[in-house]
Amino acid sequence: MKRAERLHALSEMLRRSGSRGCSAERLAREFGVSVRTVKRDLAALESSGAPIWSRPGPGGGYGMAMGASLPPVSLSPAQAVALMAAVSAASDAPYADLAAAGIRKIMDVLDPRTRARADALAERVWVDAVLAPSRAIRSALEEAMADQRVVRIRYTAGDGTTTARDVEPVLFASTQGQWYLVGWCRLRDAMRWFTVSRIERASVTAMPCAGHTVDEVGEPPATAAPVHSGHR
Repeated sequence: MKRAERLHALSEMLRRSGSRGCSAERLAREFGVSVRTVKRDLAALESSGAPIWSRPGPGGGYGMAMGASLPPVSLSPAQAVALMAAVSAASDAPYADLAAAGIRKIMDVLDPRTRARADALAERVWVDAVLAPSRAIRSALEEAMADQRVVRIRYTAGDGTTTARDVEPVLFASTQGQWYLVGWCRLRDAMRWFTVSRIERASVTAMPCAGHTVDEVGEPPATAAPVHSGHR
């Protein structure tokens, strides 16, 4: 890992550690460097304006001051392209448009040299994006999930049967290359998985959901996890 990338990863780890902080020894193990190198990196971050605090003695360590103003977004060219590639390869994912807009904001605040290098590297990453459902359908599903309101859908099952359903959205799930809306179907009075690409029409109603939880869906497979798990 290059030093610039390590410095960014180090600041993110300190930020995630919250008020607990991290010892220099733990940071050294995490990044595979010496304690002396970690302390030199911490000094460099502090000199750049990062709000780093230190606590001496047993149980002490280093952390990032919560609520303090942070320096501008700092990504390496590879990190910026990794974000672009992930979103481009999952254009059918929920909130993909918002993710793309977020990446554009990040690119806009990168320093010109990093942005130029990221643009050059991005030319070397090609994605044959999957065909996404219509924007109107995706917007309705995303809004219903975020606001926890019943969504009315027209759905064609694998056997060709088409029905109208009122669904209380519980979660979005991706498996084997398909996105699913998982929710409580008021027509069947049960939890159901709806292939998003088979939803022909969707509209958000004014009816609030009754409070069905993710636990009612069941345990995810060992290979599945909520999208935030890798960032805790």
